[in-house]
Amino acid sequence: MFLLLPFDSLIVNLLGISLTVLFTLLLVFIIVPAIFGVSFGIRKLYMKTLLKIFAWATLRMERGAKEKNHQLYKPYTNGIIAKDPTSLEEEIKEIRRSGSSKALDNTQEFELSDIFYFCRKGMETIMDDEVTKRFSAEELESWNLLSRTNYNFQYISLRLTVLWGLGVLIRYCFLLPLRIALAFTGISLLVVGTTVVGYLPNGRFKEFLSKHVHLMCYRICVRALTAIITYHDRKNRPRNGGICVANHTSPIDVIILASDGYYAMVGQVHGGLMGVIQRAMVKACPHVWFERSEVKDRHLVAKRLTEHVQDKSKLPILIFPEGTCINNTSVMMFKKGSFEIGATVYPVAIKYDPQFGDAFWNSSKYGMVTYLLRMMTSWAIVCSVWYLPPMTREADEDAVQFANRVKSAIARQGGLVDLLWDGGLKREKVKDTFKEEQQKLYSKMIVGNHEDRSRS
Repeated sequence: MFLLLPFDSLIVNLLGISLTVLFTLLLVFIIVPAIFGVSFGIRKLYMKTLLKIFAWATLRMERGAKEKNHQLYKPYTNGIIAKDPTSLEEEIKEIRRSGSSKALDNTQEFELSDIFYFCRKGMETIMDDEVTKRFSAEELESWNLLSRTNYNFQYISLRLTVLWGLGVLIRYCFLLPLRIALAFTGISLLVVGTTVVGYLPNGRFKEFLSKHVHLMCYRICVRALTAIITYHDRKNRPRNGGICVANHTSPIDVIILASDGYYAMVGQVHGGLMGVIQRAMVKACPHVWFERSEVKDRHLVAKRLTEHVQDKSKLPILIFPEGTCINNTSVMMFKKGSFEIGATVYPVAIKYDPQFGDAFWNSSKYGMVTYLLRMMTSWAIVCSVWYLPPMTREADEDAVQFANRVKSAIARQGGLVDLLWDGGLKREKVKDTFKEEQQKLYSKMIVGNHEDRSRS
């Protein structure tokens, strides 16, 4: 048996007291408020303090860069091209009108000089197209003391460098351990709680407990990211028998929404820790999980989703129709599957504030573990969520038109760019049908349309 020296005993006692105090503070100020859905305003005060520090650091950087004649921020167009806002058709018509001797009779036919115009537009598209830049993090207009948010950070002053170093210590030595502890607590309670609830007989009591266990655990996980979320128009929150659709930026979109409402999740069955969580959750709530072999069977997926929404006692389904994560600057094409069912759709727009931490998951560049580490070492996750009025498919609308109408509403509310391109282009090649459409468009511009010829 080992005997502790007085000095060693003192250290052990101090360590025990420190852990007790830390756990008590964690319980009183984070876990208990998360259970009851209340806040002491600590996170908002923390956010306001960060904003003041960021503003000072940015001004100091701009002044230092000006003194040393350094370029501080990466230009949006990479310093190579500057695109015009007009369309291709308008540009080529204007060029032909101004440069052609036939402009007086309004004839617009192909000229040899058009080749240079199309070459220039092709180079612009290659260097800065509107699709691929949606799959990488956007450059910030100001520095937030995270070295990964400014590509051209250089030494400016000792005070600024010390401030950045102090930020690293706070994020990695204080916030990261605290957030890991909270995430472990939330996930453990979710697995244990849903497993226990799953053994109860079906009924209102089980449904009540299941909802609140899910809500409590998601709120704890939200605090593990120091997430500061502003919810708008809560009267439009999804209801039973409906489908909630939202733009997709990150895997944490799920807990952002689920910490303010009750949802049935849809997804593929996984192994490992995720599989343990899925099996526990489905015992307490009728989530919709698909085997790997079933995911590609569209008819089977549609059938199970239809059966779920037809039962008005079941929770609304949460779906991200883009099918992949976009960098929160735009909304890309919605897959039509969830819009063919005929259920009421509840659109939700999610907009993150990147100056506190970039929530976008670039899955082709970072694995899940690396991504979560980046999230937990950011300052905070700040976002706004808008619940839009419910929408239903009109009589003269097909599923694609309905999906585009919902997508446009989400983009407009969230201040995002509405794109028709498929988010699957992150990993796949452009479909031949899209190429053919563009080829037809170019052929019309080259030879002129029928109306132009009839006028001549």
